[in-house]
Amino acid sequence: MSLARALHGRRAFGRAGFVPFLVAGDPSYEASLRAARALIAAGADILEVGVPFSDPVADGPAIQAAGQRALAKGMTLTKALRFVKELRKGGAAIPVVLFTYLNPILRMGTKKFAKLCGDCGVSAVLIVDLPVEESTATDRELERYGVELVALASPTTTDERLSRIGRASGSAVYYVSREGVTGVRKGLAPGLAQRISHVKKMTGKPLMVGFGVAEPSQARALAPYADGVVVGSALVLAGASGAGGVSRLAKKLVKALEI
Repeated sequence: MSLARALHGRRAFGRAGFVPFLVAGDPSYEASLRAARALIAAGADILEVGVPFSDPVADGPAIQAAGQRALAKGMTLTKALRFVKELRKGGAAIPVVLFTYLNPILRMGTKKFAKLCGDCGVSAVLIVDLPVEESTATDRELERYGVELVALASPTTTDERLSRIGRASGSAVYYVSREGVTGVRKGLAPGLAQRISHVKKMTGKPLMVGFGVAEPSQARALAPYADGVVVGSALVLAGASGAGGVSRLAKKLVKALEI
């Protein structure tokens, strides 16, 4: 199932898509697997699986700490792909997006990475530090195995680049709702609803909106505008209480996304 189909399907049933994020291997492989299953059971429409990386540029304190915990337990890109495969074997049918950086992919080799994504059931890949202007070769390799490439747009992206991002991205675009790194924020960025409408028009694609969305009230405010709402840091912090804590917050967020 494409990302766009998952998002449109959920909209048809009266709510915006719920797109939770977790770091594979945090605080352990098995614990993150339980958290992923809890998120799917709570109503996730698309699951973002973060690959821990030693030099992240987009991650805020909560996700950086999660990445360090996962790396300390031996998590790698190969194991993260295995993580997705195990989710699929357990019956996970929703789209799974791998959220990663370019260096681990280059080290593995783009062709091998793309093949493993297809073999393991990865639906899409979001490479945080891959400029859209340099994404063609990676996109072609992923496309060979039926995997989408998700491009990022931000508040500082020009209209010219938004059009290019719309052409380069798979069936959906990830919109970074504010400048800076991921993390829990008290409020949404000013003018966000208008910006979302503009980015959707310029890219021609449904938007998943993330960065800074943490509370049900924020998700509720975004639901009429965003096709999917991404929540990461708040769920990572809730994971300190185990899969139960993740599940409780996820259910509140799903309820808040009803329109």
